[in-house]
Amino acid sequence: MPTDTSVDPRSFQSFAEFYPFYLREHSNTTCRRLHFVGSTLSLACLVMLLITGKPQYFVYALLCGYGFAWLGHFGFEKNKPASFKRPLYSLMGDWRMYADIWTGKIKF
Repeated sequence: MPTDTSVDPRSFQSFAEFYPFYLREHSNTTCRRLHFVGSTLSLACLVMLLITGKPQYFVYALLCGYGFAWLGHFGFEKNKPASFKRPLYSLMGDWRMYADIWTGKIKF
């Protein structure tokens, strides 16, 4: 499914309106898988932060999450991440999609 570059992510008034757009921006299976892997590694880094108290794990969490996501967008989806224009909704979308993949609502 091609992405609609004419839609400005800032135009959405609610997350409920934004999420279908977010999913269209993640229609490529490899992109979704990279998001899932990055999110999982981010969670592992945050657990390590809690266990060790070492703040570098927070940096690692950000690098894993954004690194894998951006690789998916620029390398496979061929679009710019919506986080550049709607960071909070995009973060919410990341975790909603992550949960939807775990529950089987979205194909891995």
